[in-house]
Amino acid sequence: MTLAGVQNHPDERQLPIDQVGVSDLRYPIVVRDCQNDRQQTVARLTMSVDLPHILKGTHMSRFIEVLEKHRGEVTMFTLPEILRELKERLQARSARVEVEFPYFWERIAPVSGVGALMDYECTFLGEANGGKEDFVLRVRVPVTSLCPCSKAISEYGAHNQRGYVTIEVRGARSEGREPAFIWIEELIEVAEQSASAPVYPLLKRVDERHVTMQAFDNPVFVEDVVRNVASRLRGDARIAWFRVHALNHESIHNHNAFARIEWSRPAGAATYLEARQNDAASGD
Repeated sequence: MTLAGVQNHPDERQLPIDQVGVSDLRYPIVVRDCQNDRQQTVARLTMSVDLPHILKGTHMSRFIEVLEKHRGEVTMFTLPEILRELKERLQARSARVEVEFPYFWERIAPVSGVGALMDYECTFLGEANGGKEDFVLRVRVPVTSLCPCSKAISEYGAHNQRGYVTIEVRGARSEGREPAFIWIEELIEVAEQSASAPVYPLLKRVDERHVTMQAFDNPVFVEDVVRNVASRLRGDARIAWFRVHALNHESIHNHNAFARIEWSRPAGAATYLEARQNDAASGD
């Protein structure tokens, strides 16, 4: 028996759809791990394509079929291939995949040396539009910030709070090459070094004392945090574009404070590959 494919029928409203697909799909993936080479985790995926005005619907099952073909190998390196297959299988001009996942990293307490796993919210954003492909890595990092103004005007103490630094980066690439690789751990460290103090999953009393005084010795406004992050990222030749967003959950106000910076490497600046070649030529 032949079943009719209603989604293939023409649509008379003459309205193209920017994105149509599946969302909130949980799926196991593999992520590059700086300490252990590979880390298995479970992601929430959103997969979509564009739909021309002449078609009534897309083929939802084909999203899952393409994903299943890459079972056990959904990584930032296979994402471009997945995007290309989505475009081909669904006869689309553009495809987009968003992969949100928890990434775990063992953090060591600063004085006692005890370790425990800490999770970070990470996202791979891949898009293929026409002949162009794009990949963005996003990492959300909890930090501690202590208010410089509060410290300056108070006889003792200062208000501090947990904040979140969200960093999005696009790796530099030369013609026909994959974007430069950037470790998730590197972005976590950039965020932590730009705040008053890191956040840890496990602290003993000696560690709590250390972190409290560390924050007191390094007061930063939310504006300082984004500028600190931006300064560090701008000096990394592997990064072609970034956006950094810092959010403080204010401890003495009923509102939050935020700041954001977005930056692109100027046209004509040396790419990561060119910078590596120049370093090699100079013997550095």
